[in-house]
Amino acid sequence: MIGIVLFIALMGITLGQRNSLTWPEKFARDSIGFVQGIFYKPASAIAGFFEDIGNMRSIFSENERLKIAVAQLTAEQIQTSNLKETNARLEQELKFTQTQKSKNQYDYRIAQVNSVSNDSKTLVIDIGEKDGAKVGQEVRSLEGFVGVISRTANFTSTVTLLTTLDPKNPNSYAIAATALGKENTSFGMIESYDPATNTFQMTRIAEGDTIAKGDQIITSGAGGKFRKNLLIGTVEKIQVGEFGQTRTAIIKPAASFVDWKELLVLYTPEVPE
Repeated sequence: MIGIVLFIALMGITLGQRNSLTWPEKFARDSIGFVQGIFYKPASAIAGFFEDIGNMRSIFSENERLKIAVAQLTAEQIQTSNLKETNARLEQELKFTQTQKSKNQYDYRIAQVNSVSNDSKTLVIDIGEKDGAKVGQEVRSLEGFVGVISRTANFTSTVTLLTTLDPKNPNSYAIAATALGKENTSFGMIESYDPATNTFQMTRIAEGDTIAKGDQIITSGAGGKFRKNLLIGTVEKIQVGEFGQTRTAIIKPAASFVDWKELLVLYTPEVPE
C-alpha cells in the first residue's frame, strides 16, 4: 500500500508542471549530450578536413591558371618588344637605303643572316643566285662595310668578312681607301686586320698625306674592285712606316662584326635599254 502511494506521488511530481528538471533527468540529458559530443566532434573534424582538401585543390587549380596566364603574358610582352625592335630597325634601314640611293648609284637589298661560321670569318645570308646575288658583291650593315660575297647558291650566299684581311693569305685582297672629305689628298690600302686590337691597318700612306686622327675612312673606288664611299672606320692613330717613307693608320671598324641582324647587299642598278 505504501509503495502504491509513493508511485502515485512520484508520477504526480513527474507529470506536473515544473521549471526545473529532476536529478535523474539532468543526469540522463548530460549523459546523452556527452555521448553526442564525442561522436559529433570527430565527424565535424572529418567534414572540415575534406572541406579543407577541397579548398586546397581549388586554390592549387587557381594558382596553375594564374601561372599559365603570367607565362602567356610574359611571352606576349617579349614578342611585342621584339616586334617593336624589329620594326624600328627596319624603318631605320629603309630610311638609310632611301638616303643612300639618292647619294650613290647603287641599290640595296636587305638580307637576313642564316648562320655564322665557328671561326666568325664567314656568314650565310638568305639571298642567292635566284635573287641576282653574285660573287664579289659588297655587303654592309647599317654601321659600315662588313664583307664580300664569296660563294653563291640558288637561295643563299656566303659572305667573307673584312676581318679575314691578311697580306700573307694569297686569297685575301686589299681595299683602296681614302679619308672622307680628303679624297683628293689622302690615299692608302687596307690589307690586314688585327683581332687582338679589333683594328684594320691602312698602309702605303704617303708622307705628305693629309690623313689625320679622327678621320672617317671610306672606300675610294680606285682599281674598280670595290665601289666608292663605303664606310670602313675611323682613324685611331697614325704610325711611321717600317722604313720611314710611308705611314700606317690604325682604323677602328665602323661595323661591330657581332650580334648580326639584317645586312644590306649592294646591287648596281640595271640601265634601261
